[in-house]
Amino acid sequence: MSQTLQSSTLLTIALAPLAGAVMAGVLGTQFGGNRIGRRVCHSITIFGVLLSFVLSAITLKSVAMDGARFNETLYTWMVVGGLKMEVGFLIDGLSAMMMCVVTFVSLMVHVYTIGYMEEDEGYNRFFAYISLFTFAMLMLVMSNNLLQLFFGWEAVGLVSYLLIGFWYNKPSAVFANMKAFLVNRVGDFGFILGIGLIVAYAGTLNYTEVFAKAGSLAGLTLPGTEWMLVTVICICLFIGAMGKSAQFPLHVWLPDSMEGPTPISALIHAATMVTAGIFMVARMSPMFELSDTALNLILIVGAITALFMGFLGIIQNDIKRVVAYSTLSQLGYMTVALGASAYSVAVFHLMTHAFFKALLFLAAGSVIMGMHHNQDIRWMGGVRRYMPITWITALLGSLALIGTPLFSGFYSKDAIIEAVHFSTLPAAGLAHFAVLAGVFVTAFYSFRMYFLVFHGPERYDQNPDAHHEDHGHADHADHGHSHAAKPHESPWVVTLPLVLLAIPSVLIGFFTLMPMLFGDLLKDAIVVDAARHPAMAKLAEIIHGPAAMAVHALSTAPLYLALGGVALAYYLYIVNPGLPARIQRSVQPLYTLLENKYYMDWFNENVLARGARALGVGLWKGGDQALIDGALVNGSWKLVRWVSGLSRWLQSGYIYHYALTMIVGVLMLMTWFVLGR
Repeated sequence: MSQTLQSSTLLTIALAPLAGAVMAGVLGTQFGGNRIGRRVCHSITIFGVLLSFVLSAITLKSVAMDGARFNETLYTWMVVGGLKMEVGFLIDGLSAMMMCVVTFVSLMVHVYTIGYMEEDEGYNRFFAYISLFTFAMLMLVMSNNLLQLFFGWEAVGLVSYLLIGFWYNKPSAVFANMKAFLVNRVGDFGFILGIGLIVAYAGTLNYTEVFAKAGSLAGLTLPGTEWMLVTVICICLFIGAMGKSAQFPLHVWLPDSMEGPTPISALIHAATMVTAGIFMVARMSPMFELSDTALNLILIVGAITALFMGFLGIIQNDIKRVVAYSTLSQLGYMTVALGASAYSVAVFHLMTHAFFKALLFLAAGSVIMGMHHNQDIRWMGGVRRYMPITWITALLGSLALIGTPLFSGFYSKDAIIEAVHFSTLPAAGLAHFAVLAGVFVTAFYSFRMYFLVFHGPERYDQNPDAHHEDHGHADHADHGHSHAAKPHESPWVVTLPLVLLAIPSVLIGFFTLMPMLFGDLLKDAIVVDAARHPAMAKLAEIIHGPAAMAVHALSTAPLYLALGGVALAYYLYIVNPGLPARIQRSVQPLYTLLENKYYMDWFNENVLARGARALGVGLWKGGDQALIDGALVNGSWKLVRWVSGLSRWLQSGYIYHYALTMIVGVLMLMTWFVLGR
């Protein structure tokens, strides 16, 4: 093991954001008496995340260039029998890359928040939350055991609950954060079952020890069934990933989470929380490689999410919700790559997507600020003339999202499409169709939003809902401007993160394609059985570098599907803007289906929720009141009272009663003897 990675450095990376969160959350709020002001709060939290990013970048350099690795336990919390519950770090290419992505995006969000939350009363509290969230995510990606992974997993869920419901006086925000919390508990139930099965049969929580026993687990079946134990474990783990990474049907929480402030949309839904499930499956690749059944399920779920969530993005009018459904669709792409055993490709797309999706979310927030907190893209138009920096960075992010050659998203998306094409699993055909069709859908809804916001006639003065507010607070509605005022560019603390995120959105795919997919960076972090799952081996044969891949794209279907989506969006929303309304009327039933999000929310609220409530009421009245209280508790004391009353009547204290009882008893005995003979 290399000695170039020091435990003190790794502890600093994880704990620096926590220290900033504690100081801002305690000393900067009413809880601690508001002892420090806004400037100090944002300064200490930004410094903590900046320190983590710098040290993470140094760590990644050591891992990538010098081959440094770290896998040690730092603290033993508890030993139960032979089971050790520990805190430790595993630093390899996968975790080092995730650390850099998480800290860089978090740093950009921290800086951006200075401008976006400038007039919010909860300014210090918000900085405490996002810094705490960064700590939780770092603990998740740096862990070397399942216990610490689960701690980080639940911590990011808890802080996301606080962030989504940040404006707790806003009913829709409270509903959204409760929805996110409950849906994630469904996934987490499966996740903890998977961890429990690993502990029960492997007897350890440590990754290295679990992977060493993976081969022996593959030969076992779940007691009482014919199911392979490793298949059950992997499916349970993946259910956890479905909740955290918003895969169908546990995706319903993510679009509603847009009720929170825009910076957390970039932090939670671009680079951190929603990618935790993708990271976990990649980390557990030695287990998943042993179960084709689990991988096939992953392919199916990812394909459904990639395509059908993209359809929902087409009809959205809220700028943040368009980007949110784009996130769902791209998470489906990552999941499809996992199912094809192209874990490196999934992680590669996770990285590239983090930058351009964070850019798009923050650009959407900048537009919202410039439009005086109007979020409806139907009442925008011509914004590029007033917000040039936001316009050009949003365009770069959109081009990366749709997979334009030489942009970062192109390399990762095309690699996913090719990997699925080479998969030998039964669901590979469905998945390949879904990701190909998704290219057209993504390009269409992305540039529908782009054209409606930045091009065409100005419509901001025609908004019938002039009092729409992103923040839900009257004192933070428009920064002192009239809703009919012209748009304006955002301050530098907002535009600087956009520029810094635009750079990797354009360039990082070109420079990291070969090291990420075929180099040594992820070689010891990810395990692939090339004989059974040949996708990565086939990719190595056809990908000869970023430039050659971009040239080859000129003759492939994804490029022309993307161009078709952009051209259709341009025609419908710039050339012939009256046509979409006529199309909507002609396919009204389909539009209604999409508008109601496939009725998933209706099903959850009216079938699952009401069914669960009816079951609960039935168990309460039938089980608790009737059986437990009525029969067992009340029935027992009533029986005792009746027996006691009878005994009390027999024990009257009168001699003639006892004499009569004796005579009756003697007569009964004599009668029994006589009749018995």
